[in-house]
Amino acid sequence: MFDSPDKLALGFVSGIFFGFLLQKGRVAKFDVILGQFLLKDWRVFKIMLTAIAVGSVGVYGLVQGDLASLSVKPLVYGGIMVGAVLFGVGMAIFGLCPGTSVAACGEGNRHAMVGVLGMFMGAALFVAAYPQVEPLIQGLGDAGKLTIPEWLQISPWLTLAGLLLVITVVLMSVEYLERRPPNETTGPRRATAPPFAPLNDIIR
Repeated sequence: MFDSPDKLALGFVSGIFFGFLLQKGRVAKFDVILGQFLLKDWRVFKIMLTAIAVGSVGVYGLVQGDLASLSVKPLVYGGIMVGAVLFGVGMAIFGLCPGTSVAACGEGNRHAMVGVLGMFMGAALFVAAYPQVEPLIQGLGDAGKLTIPEWLQISPWLTLAGLLLVITVVLMSVEYLERRPPNETTGPRRATAPPFAPLNDIIR
């Protein structure tokens, strides 16, 4: 039922390190997430792309060295679309994603604690309702356990090289746009207050 103590310990230490980086990057702050939604603060976007690059190389490096194995999930179109909508709506309302919300809980953010409790309740509700929603999800198609290298029929490392190139270009473009001087007619860019700012201040 559980992994070996060594794996559990490694996961525990890795989780602490990951949470520390999230906290130091300030992506567990509501205002930072809001700034990303308003396209004013690109910190979250840059951290996510960096994590994708490092994680992709790390995972395939471990697999190549026989230190890990891939557990590919089926490409179910309905599940991806429903999950994406729920995730996007939840993050827009909550102001945090699942990972950053747990980090925010560690900072003592009561707003995040309420959200994490809601995530557990939502997961339990989904499990209970899954027999009813499964036909709808499965009805939109299932491509099976397919990865991008398998789909393109090329080496995973060639795919990673293309991914790293795209990420590098995007990060450099974002960095350039952030350093560009503000428009003289509009003045410096400022993030506006969130619509539920008073409520957010009360429950923090």
